[in-house]
Amino acid sequence: MTGYIPGFDANLALDAILLVMLVVIVAAIAATHRMLSAVILMGLYSLVSAVWLVVMDAADVAFTEAVVGAGVSTIVLLGAILLTRGAAAKVSGRRRFLPAVLALGVGAILIYATLDLPDFGDPASPANAYVGRAYLEATGNDMGIPNVVTAVLSSYRGFDTLGETVVIFAAAIGVAIMLGFGERAMADRTIEPLAGGPADHHVVLRVAAKLLIPIIALYAFYVQFHGDLGPGGGFQAGVILAVAVILHALVFGLKDTMAAVKPKFARGVAALGVLLYAGIGVTCIVNGGGFLDYDHLFPRHIEAQIPDWILGPADPAHPHHWGQHFGIMAIELGVLFTVAATMVTIFYGFAGRSMEAPQPGAPRSGAA
Repeated sequence: MTGYIPGFDANLALDAILLVMLVVIVAAIAATHRMLSAVILMGLYSLVSAVWLVVMDAADVAFTEAVVGAGVSTIVLLGAILLTRGAAAKVSGRRRFLPAVLALGVGAILIYATLDLPDFGDPASPANAYVGRAYLEATGNDMGIPNVVTAVLSSYRGFDTLGETVVIFAAAIGVAIMLGFGERAMADRTIEPLAGGPADHHVVLRVAAKLLIPIIALYAFYVQFHGDLGPGGGFQAGVILAVAVILHALVFGLKDTMAAVKPKFARGVAALGVLLYAGIGVTCIVNGGGFLDYDHLFPRHIEAQIPDWILGPADPAHPHHWGQHFGIMAIELGVLFTVAATMVTIFYGFAGRSMEAPQPGAPRSGAA
């Protein structure tokens, strides 16, 4: 074969390159004193990590890392540094010595612990031989869902995912209690919007945003409803949808965005998502099943009336699992509502607070 090099492992070389890139980025983050530079470098770290996860065939995790780590987390941190100084306080070398030793020690312990891990892709490893294999073998007959990751997160471990959704909602409430919900930006009409003034003259930026925002929102719904067939789902789709709202605020101004997507509406949608998720579980109990047992989502006489053309003709050996399909779709919508509204609420809290008028004689805080 042309170009073939005997003994050369392209995957190993790519892994080594990505590992070196991560180490260099971490060193740059530790060396910089500028908050803005640190946030951008952390976003770059998440992006490289997402690429590495794709190389490791973990597409779902890579998707989450890209949209959450490199996407919305970077935006939220950029909003957070508006409330702080632009540069970190300088620390003497002696005060850095002990944290550096502790970090190196913990890193060495973690590397030593990896020596007992099974080889990558080993079919006899616990992840592939026990519960993981059971999921792979049973998902088709139990649910008829081609994406095993969706089956595990939304059905087999649906109660755990409900807990994660509640934690996200609680995080929004915690941040809002500390920073506010952003209504200050709408109440004080004398304060400039986040992207006001000079941004009004950036015609290209505004036109490009008007083109991209609908596409981003449409892509969020594609990820949402494609999640049972491939990588995606409510968590990733919710973050992408929130990015569309945040982009509107950055380009057209926070006040205009809050007028379109009010903080009270965002809070209500976040709570609605949790209630929708839990409500599906309660419905299953009412119909005689267990909590989040989607097979009991519909009474039998209603399930018998669902036409086959919705999901295509059923295979006699693998009949349609209507409760599983509609139950997972509904709880993923709940996750979408909670995640998207939570991200928007957190952004409103940071951005709205940053618009407080500085007190006379008080030092001005802002980004680099």
